[in-house]
Amino acid sequence: MSDSPEERRFRALFISDVHLGTKGCQADLFLDFLKYHDADTIYLVGDIVDGWRLRSSWYWPQKHNDVVQKLLRKGRKGARIVYLPGNHDEFLRDYYGTHFGDIEVMETAIHETADGKRYLVIHGDVFDVVVRHAKWLAFLGDWAYALALTTNTYVNLVRRKLGLTYWSLSQWAKLKVKNAVNFIGKFEEALADEAKRQKVDGVVCGHIHHAAMHQQFGIHYVNCGDWVESCTAVAEHEDGRLEIIYWAKQVRAAELNAQAVQGARAAA
Repeated sequence: MSDSPEERRFRALFISDVHLGTKGCQADLFLDFLKYHDADTIYLVGDIVDGWRLRSSWYWPQKHNDVVQKLLRKGRKGARIVYLPGNHDEFLRDYYGTHFGDIEVMETAIHETADGKRYLVIHGDVFDVVVRHAKWLAFLGDWAYALALTTNTYVNLVRRKLGLTYWSLSQWAKLKVKNAVNFIGKFEEALADEAKRQKVDGVVCGHIHHAAMHQQFGIHYVNCGDWVESCTAVAEHEDGRLEIIYWAKQVRAAELNAQAVQGARAAA
């Protein structure tokens, strides 16, 4: 980063949808995030590795290996790391209850915050009707999403040269297309209903690449977002308060601030 922040430590970090093994994964930003953020417990809330994409074409640059090594290093230094597989890394679902180094694999977890609230932690794909009942359509959607990311790459190269901020085609579509908005709402409601069924205070999930935090359905719904576009994570502070960290926005703000400082010095 151009304007390095202070290191921050939390009770817990919740990270989902990194999609290691794909060209869309923003491994550089994720490594940067891990450098400045630490926690007693780190929940990897599914789709950390993209097995779907790796099966069709192998892509594993050094940066992706660095991410794995960085996480393992945090485990060796004392962090508890819990991996809750999603649909893209479903191959790990055969290993519930086992450990890979310092990483434990679980189907779901119950996290208790410092203020005594209990949260169901789950990737969330089992509440996605398309993934459960029409997997071929999910694969088609994944292909279309990859195409949108490729388009984004070229669009944002031009935007960056013009001094504009990152713009996401797929995120825009999620918020503008009626069917996509309806899907998000139904997904959130289904997760909230499951949290109520398990008699917990809230749910932390991933899957739909849309960071959010609200009580719209009578339960505290929290979505981690992703590390393909928005580059977000959820952190629990020492008092139990949960926060969405928008890392890409923080990095861009630091870059603009550094440019402004350099411009002021040059003009002085």
